[in-house]
Amino acid sequence: MNRKIRLLEVNVPQAKIVCPEGKSIDNDLILFEDITKVPLPNSPSRMKALFLALCTSGHAQYTVDTKMHEVSAGDVIIISEEQVVADYKLSDNCKGIALIMSYNFFQNIVSGIHELSPLFLFARTHPVFHLDDNQTKALENDIEHIKEKIADVGHRFRRELVVTMLKALIIDMSNIIYQFQQVGDEMQTRAEVIFRDFIQAVEKNYRTERRVSWYAQQLCITSKYLSETVRTVSRRTPSDWIDSYVTRELRVMLRNSTMSIKQIADELNFANQSFLGKYFKEHVGMSPSKFRKS
Repeated sequence: MNRKIRLLEVNVPQAKIVCPEGKSIDNDLILFEDITKVPLPNSPSRMKALFLALCTSGHAQYTVDTKMHEVSAGDVIIISEEQVVADYKLSDNCKGIALIMSYNFFQNIVSGIHELSPLFLFARTHPVFHLDDNQTKALENDIEHIKEKIADVGHRFRRELVVTMLKALIIDMSNIIYQFQQVGDEMQTRAEVIFRDFIQAVEKNYRTERRVSWYAQQLCITSKYLSETVRTVSRRTPSDWIDSYVTRELRVMLRNSTMSIKQIADELNFANQSFLGKYFKEHVGMSPSKFRKS
C-alpha cells in the first residue's frame, strides 16, 4: 500500500509562533537577529517561503533537496520556495542573522526589477556563496537598518519603507550573485541552462504568452522536454512559473493602478474580463474586485 509522506512546512506564520521575539511584518516577513532561533527542524521540511541568512561566525550544516551543505563565517545561505531542508545543525559558536519572507511578498518586492533571475536561478542549484569582508559588513549593516525599521511600529509608512530597503538589498545581492554566476557559467548543466533561458523568456513575454508550447518553441525543444527539465531543476512546472509571474503582475496592477479590470485584461492579453476573473480566482483564491477592495 502506497502512503503519501506529508512533510513539515516552514513559513512565516509558523516561524512567528515558534519565535515570537522575531521582528516581523504581518505574515509576510520575519527577521531573526540570532540564527540559532530560526525554526528549521532536523526532520525534512518543505520551504513555503524564501529563506535568506548570513553566517557571521562558527559553522553550520544542512541538506537542501538531500544535498549536504556546510557554511561558515561570511557565507550567505539561500533556500528557495518548495525546496526540502533537513539535517539542520549548528556549532556551539555559530552566529548569524536570517530572514524568512513569504513568496508573494518577495514577488511583490522584485516586481519591475529587470532580469532578477540570477538571484533565484543560481540559488536553487548553488544555495551557498561566500562574501568578502566588505560585502559581509555591508550586508550586516543593511539588515540591521531593516531590523530597525521593522521594529518602528509607529512609522506611518513602515511597510512601504521596509519593502524599499529590501528591494535595495536584493538588488545588491543579485549583483554579487551575478558575478558568481559569470564565473560558474561554464560549469552549468544543460538542464540549468534551459531553466535559466526559460525564466528569462518568461520575464520578457509573460504579459502576452502563457502557453508552455510557445516557450518550448522559442528554446527549440519539445514541450515535454521543457516540462521535465524545469520540474527537475526547480520542482515546479513551467505553468507554475508562468502563472506566478502573471498573478504577481495582476496583484501589482490591481493594488497600485487605477486601471479598470477590463483594461488590465487587455494589457495582459486575456480574452476578456470574465476570463481574467476566473484565472485570478483560481490562482489567488478571490475575485480581482475583492482583492482590490481588500
